[in-house]
Amino acid sequence: MQKSPNQTDTDALSTLDATGVTRPPRWSGLRLALLAFAQFIIAIDYNIVYVALPDIGRDVGFTPQSLQWVVSAYAVAFGGFLLLGGRAADRLGPRRMFMLALVLYGVSSFAGGFAPDALTLVIARAVQGLGGALLFPATLALINTSFAEGAERNRALAVWGATGSGGLAAGAIIGGVLTNGWGWQAVFFFTVPLALGAALIAAPALLAPDPAGKGQRRSFDLPGALVVTTAVTLLVFGLASGPEVGWNAVRSSGSLVTGVLLLCAFILIERRVRDPLAPLRLFANRSLVTAMAVSFFHHMALSSGYYLLTTYFQNLLGYNALTAGLAFVPLGVLAMIGGGKGAALLLNKWETRATMFAGMFIYGVGLVAISLALSPGGSYWAVLPGILIYGFGGGIAFTTLFVAAASGVAPNEQGVASALGSTALQIGAALGLAASLVVANVGLGGGPATASDVVDGLRMAGLFAAAAVFLGAVLALALKQNPAIPQDAAASAEAAL
Repeated sequence: MQKSPNQTDTDALSTLDATGVTRPPRWSGLRLALLAFAQFIIAIDYNIVYVALPDIGRDVGFTPQSLQWVVSAYAVAFGGFLLLGGRAADRLGPRRMFMLALVLYGVSSFAGGFAPDALTLVIARAVQGLGGALLFPATLALINTSFAEGAERNRALAVWGATGSGGLAAGAIIGGVLTNGWGWQAVFFFTVPLALGAALIAAPALLAPDPAGKGQRRSFDLPGALVVTTAVTLLVFGLASGPEVGWNAVRSSGSLVTGVLLLCAFILIERRVRDPLAPLRLFANRSLVTAMAVSFFHHMALSSGYYLLTTYFQNLLGYNALTAGLAFVPLGVLAMIGGGKGAALLLNKWETRATMFAGMFIYGVGLVAISLALSPGGSYWAVLPGILIYGFGGGIAFTTLFVAAASGVAPNEQGVASALGSTALQIGAALGLAASLVVANVGLGGGPATASDVVDGLRMAGLFAAAAVFLGAVLALALKQNPAIPQDAAASAEAAL
């Protein structure tokens, strides 16, 4: 039986190491462990700074209004550079970009720990975001070209998704422990040996070299890269700025309008260039487009849920940073189970469409349960059942999104397909957080807010996010099963490999 390009690439990578020496099957497991560990670094780096924010604001000189940029600088750079990172992985080689991204992570984390002022710290966080934008699609491209589409890839992505969910939970806990014990600088230094060790020691030993000619004989769509990077950066920047400066301000509304116009310009550029950054034929892949749409609503609910729970734990239940971090442990554990064993079992038993629908539906039910359990004199135990449901469903949905996004995509376009899915995630997260802030504060007015007022606002924000999740579940039903790789993409894949 003739092998597909994916199968050929998988066989080669599962039998040869970086030097071309035949290795036993466990080598594939070690490679997957490294790629999952990279996702752990991305997830932990996103979450580890939250509990350190009060100390950072006090020591470095941020104002209450500007402190959000410790988080937002990372999010803006991560979201803005994802498509560039995805195409760089396809054109320059995923192994090369994987190692470069980890080095950027390590160096910028080191600089962040020594930051003497607010500007330096914000720049360091932005460089970390750039590292994430290069690392995320490179990691997914390596997984999707190392494991055959179907049960093998589903299992690999389940491990990857579960590790990412574990990183989100671990970030909150580790951030609290490090900040309490050694100061906020420790949350930056923690990442340095992890990233540099993976880049300089593990990656050269475990990852096969990029195919010959990567980065040498292929053109690169520089105009498209510059325009779409600026467009997505402005969109995320505008959404992050709205709650701080108001939606009528030039900084927020101007950024959003300009970002939309640049996205339109990007589409025109992609229609005309010979070797586009994001080939428009990818948008004919219903599986990828559906995954992007559902991803948008998934992360609307993720950012809303974290905002809702963090506010409830710290402002209403009176938890300190460490206790609040520990309160997220059950959510992280259930997300790991859902994104790992749960997603793998359902994907191999059901079709991708049914698994995605089920994950999103369960996710929404959990968010409704959390929202209805909030009360001014409430307790952690009242919201815990909703947290467990929310984490389990969200984990299943997250892993399934990237199974769908990779389905029917040629090996030499896996990087940009992953980046498209993740860009939808980041824009959804930024919009979800902005919308949650608006909905939660709509009834507070100008006077002092009572605990009942705050709970009412949080409940409305949670129900609003749940409605977005249920809409995403309905969209999941549009998923097409087992899309074929377009012939022109498959032919170019064979040539590239």
